Amino acid sequence: MKEGVLSTSSRIEGMGVSKILQLAQAARELRANGVSVIDLSAGQPDFDTPDNVKSAAKAAIDAGQTRYTALDGTAEMKDAVREKFRRDNNLSYERNEVMVGAGAKQLIFNAFMATLDAGDEVILPTPCWLSYFDIVKIAGAKPVAVSGQLEAGYKITPDQLRKAITPKSRWILLNSPSNPSGAVYSAAELAALLEVIADHPRLWVMADDVYEHIRFGDTPFATPAAIRPDLKQRILTVNAVSKAFAMTGWRLGYAGGAPELIRAMSVVQSQSTSNPCSVSQAAAVEALTGPQGFLDTARTAYARRRDILINGVSAIDGIEARAPEGSFFAFVRITDLLERQTPDGTILPDDNAVSDYLLDKAKVVTVPGSEFGLPGHLRLSFAVADTDLSLAVERMKTALDALQPVKEPAQ
Repeated sequence: MKEGVLSTSSRIEGMGVSKILQLAQAARELRANGVSVIDLSAGQPDFDTPDNVKSAAKAAIDAGQTRYTALDGTAEMKDAVREKFRRDNNLSYERNEVMVGAGAKQLIFNAFMATLDAGDEVILPTPCWLSYFDIVKIAGAKPVAVSGQLEAGYKITPDQLRKAITPKSRWILLNSPSNPSGAVYSAAELAALLEVIADHPRLWVMADDVYEHIRFGDTPFATPAAIRPDLKQRILTVNAVSKAFAMTGWRLGYAGGAPELIRAMSVVQSQSTSNPCSVSQAAAVEALTGPQGFLDTARTAYARRRDILINGVSAIDGIEARAPEGSFFAFVRITDLLERQTPDGTILPDDNAVSDYLLDKAKVVTVPGSEFGLPGHLRLSFAVADTDLSLAVERMKTALDALQPVKEPAQ
């Protein structure tokens, strides 16, 4: 190593800043230059945090609740989480089985750092949130992707899971509703997967339920620990106030699991952020225990926007779209667009190129499916205003209709 040249650790080799964050920055820069850009990459609600939640935060500040709290959350916050789990999920936890952190992401990080060693494997049904891969790698383990295709609703089957399990498998991470696909596992589908998991005592389940309250249709929400109480001690249930209550910037997540796992996760957190923000905890207590009408209001808006987006992109030649059952994302297949030629003669070989083309020509920001472990797709967020969605679809159609098949060379 040359003197004065930074040498980064091997654990982050090949990793970079999130593609989604890069795309969001590109959108901001375009807007700053006066360009009309529509950002469909955003992974956050466009609604404001409910007034009662903001008022609770202000009251906490006025009351002097601005000091360190208990490492893993205040007693009030833990009790609010316990009541939420009881009320919404029929799950009972003691205080020592609950932990609070700076977002669901930190809790996932804590769990993997606390339990994974070199050579361990984590099964990730794909497409899945891109951070899962890198968190597993930073923890020194190996992510094992198991692909769910559009025809299967982007969900995996028990047979696929059974084939993916090895003696090195330590976790499977189930995210329902899913980011990026919007897929929702029914209770029966989860039960079938858990039946396979039950035969492998070393395999634990992480349930990422952050989109629990953003679902469409009448299918009841299902979470693994409630379906198989006998496996509850091998299941970590992770959730947050970020998506449900439009509180992404408050950075507040929570989890329920076995006491020994919570203790181990607390050790990791004690050497990173220590306690979660005191004011955010006070706000989250109100979000979880106060009026819940905001959830229905937001869900109604998302359902309307989903239909605008899906109806629009389904009419574009080369896009295959399935209406998501939850979350505020649509995951559309674009394999028929690959290898097409732009008006200036550029060939689009993959989903990254198609995403770049849409940003350049349509001024619409999308996220390539390869970022989520399933190339040949785009993730489109409908957490934007109705008018912006309609305009985005119109721009995308114009840009994609201009593509042509690659011309064969003259004989």
